[in-house]
Amino acid sequence: MTDILSPSGHAPGRARARQGARCTSIEVERLTCAIGAELRGVNIADAVRDDDLFAEIKSLLLEHRVLFLRDQDLSRAEHVAFASRFGALEDHPVAGSDPDHPGLVRIYKELDSAPEHYENALHTDGTWRVNPSMGAVLHCVESPPVGGDTIWVDMVAAYDRLPAHVKAQIAGLRARHSIEASFGAVMPEEKRIALHEQYPDAEHPVVRTHPETGEKILFVNAFTTHFTNFHTPANVRFGQDYAPGASHLLSYLISQAAVPEYQVRWRWTPGSVAIWDNRSTQHYAVQDYWPGVRKMERAGIVGDKPF
Repeated sequence: MTDILSPSGHAPGRARARQGARCTSIEVERLTCAIGAELRGVNIADAVRDDDLFAEIKSLLLEHRVLFLRDQDLSRAEHVAFASRFGALEDHPVAGSDPDHPGLVRIYKELDSAPEHYENALHTDGTWRVNPSMGAVLHCVESPPVGGDTIWVDMVAAYDRLPAHVKAQIAGLRARHSIEASFGAVMPEEKRIALHEQYPDAEHPVVRTHPETGEKILFVNAFTTHFTNFHTPANVRFGQDYAPGASHLLSYLISQAAVPEYQVRWRWTPGSVAIWDNRSTQHYAVQDYWPGVRKMERAGIVGDKPF
């Protein structure tokens, strides 16, 4: 028996309206105890013009952190228009955008392309920016017969379940996030340095606050290189505490995203869509399908400065 829940947790039935939103016929099926829900009975293209429907989808997104839909007949123009309802769209300095639809990144892995290993790391999009992405809408154009799943992680749960002494230790810590040390690592030195000059390392709190829900979020990932304010008398007795002590702590925090209890895994089919809150999640594109073909299109949404 499937677990069909309304946004307020009622089962079975249709989604109940949030305050200020109409009652819709959206079916909401939770996929794990922590994160993720599949929506049925809705076409997100309709939310481009329907304010109440968009408000309901956004409310569900804040609750479940990532939403999944299948069989969406979505044009690129509708894709961009829907994502733009959350905010302005952003370009990617390495992946680029569709020339006819700014902000839409085509992530195509085709037969003649060698495996690339930049997506298959647990990460939060764009934390190397001063204002990391608010979220994204990802549309599957073509999927391999098997494989190519994507995993999302609830970083609110990852923070909530940290030991109390770790929460106390990281409460005021800040960390650097780098595009140079990630996307730039495979570039020739001149291009890597130019990328760093265009996007200097960003500094963010290790624990950020969600601007809409007030939740605390563990905010370190594969783009995070080091703490910037760890070397204090409270933390460092000897050099051994600073290095590798700080590195051990950062590695421990980053590893929390690998806990299965915080994860949901989605199997793609053509026409399926994922909408995620980038502020409270990480994700990992499983690259187990080469030489299979996987074609995805993503609209990333400009976010705010973490606090």
